[in-house]
Amino acid sequence: MAGELRHRGGEAAGSGGEGGADAPAAAKAKVGGGEGKEEVEVEEGRKEALGWLEWSRGWMGVVGEFFFQRIAASHLANPLELPPLDGVSVVVTGATSGIGLEIARQLAQAGAHVVMAVRRPKVAHDLIQKWQNEKPECSMPLNVEVMELDLISLDSVAKFADAWNARMAPLHVLINNAGIFSIGEPQRFSKDGYEEHMQVNHLAPALLAMLLLPSLLRGSPSRIVNVNSVMHTIGFVDAEDMNITSGKHKYRSWLGYSNSKLAQVKFSSIFHKRMPAEAGVNIVCASPGIVHTNVARDLPKIILAAYHFIPYFIFDPQEGSRSTLFAASDPQVPEYCETLKSEDWPVCACINYDCNPMNASEEAHNLETSHLVWEKTLEMIGLPPDALEKLIAGEPVQCRYGQHKAE
Repeated sequence: MAGELRHRGGEAAGSGGEGGADAPAAAKAKVGGGEGKEEVEVEEGRKEALGWLEWSRGWMGVVGEFFFQRIAASHLANPLELPPLDGVSVVVTGATSGIGLEIARQLAQAGAHVVMAVRRPKVAHDLIQKWQNEKPECSMPLNVEVMELDLISLDSVAKFADAWNARMAPLHVLINNAGIFSIGEPQRFSKDGYEEHMQVNHLAPALLAMLLLPSLLRGSPSRIVNVNSVMHTIGFVDAEDMNITSGKHKYRSWLGYSNSKLAQVKFSSIFHKRMPAEAGVNIVCASPGIVHTNVARDLPKIILAAYHFIPYFIFDPQEGSRSTLFAASDPQVPEYCETLKSEDWPVCACINYDCNPMNASEEAHNLETSHLVWEKTLEMIGLPPDALEKLIAGEPVQCRYGQHKAE
């Protein structure tokens, strides 16, 4: 077994934005008393940015992960050993390169029905043919299909969900893997009017998860796995300025990226809290570590050169896929999610690159702003405030994108 998800009633496990995944009781004490009181005062004063101590901790976490991730994950097999997944349906976004490619390939080889949700269907079809050619002649063909999905268009997201839901088939795992990190690039907006990092890394995956909920409920017990990043620890989300256009903060590409990843954790946490246990849909954020993938394609040339000179510290895509594969397939994960829910943990389940629990950043524990991010996200993706409750109840929900009605 790759990692052990210890019940959080006792010892700490994993690592995270605050140096460890403390037991829920300890975290409650931190949020509700002592240090928590100080945090509440900050919230009442309408906190508008990370404090220097939180910001410093975040960057220390990023640097520490860079230098020590390979040592921390040295106990893991590469590739990760997966259980048989026959009969399991999985949607993987961004499955034609990097981590997503490895996730799709390994899940298919384990017997899962894999849907490659991608911008470039031809590339995906070529990959499937390549994987099939690599299999022994006597083995069963891979159960992989391709569907078009472009996260820069919320209409495309809604149309994808329509097409899948129309099958009335169960969906057991949704892996929101696709993402962008345009380092050094100027601020850009989608045709939907949203900052591109925020749309691709958070808004589109959130819409996809919500609209696919009917299929996930049919596939219960099921999972939503969001590929996140340690960079969320240096992010701060202002629900009234998610596009970073108000002038309060100067836009920088790393800020757009880290804010989008923190928004994803916050939205996932409220999703987790609002999802009834009996629905059997678990929400998990998985950190792959620092990986050499196409997400880094927009890095300045000098940094790209450094990537090639320091391969020891950086995971390759196969190594980077392990935490997501663990979150998507390990039988301990639903039990772990149930434990966090029963103990009213303020953040959803987070799995670190070493396949152990991790604790999200201090700001991710701020439930007040998490609720604001939840509400604002639903507004931005065109869903009503009660969309989740209606979908769980099997009622139709109108979305302003894609002429969509989920039921």
